[in-house]
Amino acid sequence: MRNVSAFVYPLISLTIIAVVWHVSVVALEVPSYVLPAPLDVAGAFVNGFTSGLFWGHLWYTTVEVVVGYVLGSLLALVLGAALAESRTFERFVYPIILGLQAMPKVALAPLLLVWFGFGIESKIILVVLICFFPLCVNTVVGIRQTDPELIDLCRAFSTSRLYIFFNVKLPTAAGAIFAGLQVGVSLALIGAVVGEFIASQRGIGYMINASTVSMNVSNMFAGVFLLAFMGIAGAQLVRYLHRKVVFWEDEAGTGTGAA
Repeated sequence: MRNVSAFVYPLISLTIIAVVWHVSVVALEVPSYVLPAPLDVAGAFVNGFTSGLFWGHLWYTTVEVVVGYVLGSLLALVLGAALAESRTFERFVYPIILGLQAMPKVALAPLLLVWFGFGIESKIILVVLICFFPLCVNTVVGIRQTDPELIDLCRAFSTSRLYIFFNVKLPTAAGAIFAGLQVGVSLALIGAVVGEFIASQRGIGYMINASTVSMNVSNMFAGVFLLAFMGIAGAQLVRYLHRKVVFWEDEAGTGTGAA
């Protein structure tokens, strides 16, 4: 019942929004080139898939997001773990990471185009840069939240540093790491679309940008909703993996509730 209600309640809200949207457009006689009716957007959505227009753009953006997200997440985990384990390494590297994060990624996009070309590589690098920082910071914070007494107890039994990291520190940081992964999903989509807006001939961002030339607002809305669905699907996948991997958090919550 909990899983059913998780879908039913948002569906009711979306239905109410669609009805209000449709009534407002009809009652106020809003032109379709300003704000199309929900049925027009749904028609553009269906036609985009049946005609094959959306499939190539969807695949291109999906590859950018998935590859960039995976590479950025792996880099963030490795570098975050190194920063958390070594104060000396942190002093040398962390200020540089902060400086890179402070730079607007849109400003870096033209440089990435010059260095990596107008193909998919520059978009992937942009996705890596955007989704890297939240996970890196969450990894550092999560690892350093490990109970020092638990670490001292392991050391008292001559446990290796590698064993402590993988069996004590990493499980402690798992919740924070998955929180960073979830934030990274939406940021990865933003990075891909920004790259496609600047210079691309494929992708959902390019499709939305091209629709502005022909004033096809229905297609623009369809592209925006498609990005929203991708973001929801990615976030739900990360949440599912979170529940499966960090299963002890659910058990602790259940135990607390029972108590």
